[in-house]
Amino acid sequence: MSVTQLNLKEDKKPAQSAQVVTFTPSPATKPFGTRLMRNARQMMAQLLPPLITLVLMIMLWELVCSSPTSSLPSPSRVLEESWELIAHPFYVGQGIDQGMFWHIFASLQRVAIGYALAVVAGVALGVLVGQSQWAMRGLDPIFQVLRTVPPLAWLPLSLAAFRDGNPSAIFVIFITAIWPIIINTAVGIRNIPQDYQNVAKVLRLNGFEYFAKIMLPAAAPYIFTGLRIGIGLSWLAIVAAEMLIGGVGIGFFIWDAWNSSLISDIIVALIYVGVVGFFLDRFIAFIGRLVTRGTANA
Repeated sequence: MSVTQLNLKEDKKPAQSAQVVTFTPSPATKPFGTRLMRNARQMMAQLLPPLITLVLMIMLWELVCSSPTSSLPSPSRVLEESWELIAHPFYVGQGIDQGMFWHIFASLQRVAIGYALAVVAGVALGVLVGQSQWAMRGLDPIFQVLRTVPPLAWLPLSLAAFRDGNPSAIFVIFITAIWPIIINTAVGIRNIPQDYQNVAKVLRLNGFEYFAKIMLPAAAPYIFTGLRIGIGLSWLAIVAAEMLIGGVGIGFFIWDAWNSSLISDIIVALIYVGVVGFFLDRFIAFIGRLVTRGTANA
């Protein structure tokens, strides 16, 4: 074959089109700045309104209470009179002369014990009442009567029974927190879909398997609603109970500050109480979202 023929055959081959290489940023790198800006805007949308409201409230408080004849101190006066209390929360003194952290810590210890007992007993009784019609008819009227008794009304009875302030305060926490846990757990158990119960019968689940795999997951949103209500009531009750039992605790600190006419210290303590109560509620809500996979109320 001649060279001319080879050239002719090569000319007949279709010319390959030039490939254009383009660079497309990976999804991981391109939207990073966009996601960052979006998260920043969402955070600002959540934080800015309460911050603005807080600043306006402080300004109004300063304006109203700045008069020399005002019976309540202004924010600037609170900072001036209670700066040592604010700046040294971990101060350790003699007896009840402790920093704010230790008063809060003592109260949280009592709340943790009483609340844990209320959770165990409340969930168990709620399951019983929600699953058994006989238990509901027998116990629900009694629960409805007892839950209307104010928490502090139980304190004299608990003091007479335990003869000590610490277990008496724990009992007040227990008796305060247990009722919303029982009621919400019972409602959650009664609202388990019939399809879930049919599936349990088909799979022939025993009592423990039904409780762990069907009952608790289905009723978890209701249970955690009761737990959030219970933790809030527990924190309210311990402050009131400690005012009467004495010792180290945020409630007794407030009462002692009142007896000493330290109004600024009372305001600082109330701010601590509110902040701690908020974080307790957020903590239970966070655990609820983890357990229920986001189906519990936020």
